[in-house]
Amino acid sequence: MNEYQKKLFERLLEKNDQLSVNQAQTWIELLWEDFEATYAKAGKEYKGNEMTAKVVSQWVENHGEKLHEFIASNPKYKHLLEQNDKKLH
Repeated sequence: MNEYQKKLFERLLEKNDQLSVNQAQTWIELLWEDFEATYAKAGKEYKGNEMTAKVVSQWVENHGEKLHEFIASNPKYKHLLEQNDKKLH
């Protein structure tokens, strides 16, 4: 996890107390990878970690409080986001 991702991870934990530490880290990694992959598929020039961090930060600010609800409506990702340690941060 790079420094940008670490800050995003910490912010997500602040925004959503329903996520475990592992879930929050997984969310940041998924959002990060999704943005970079989508950007590349669109043929855009890679703008670096700073640009990715800016976009993922916006997603965390806008949707972070409700990310724990995503699992119920999207079983495709359930195995990645299931709580495997019943402790919340």
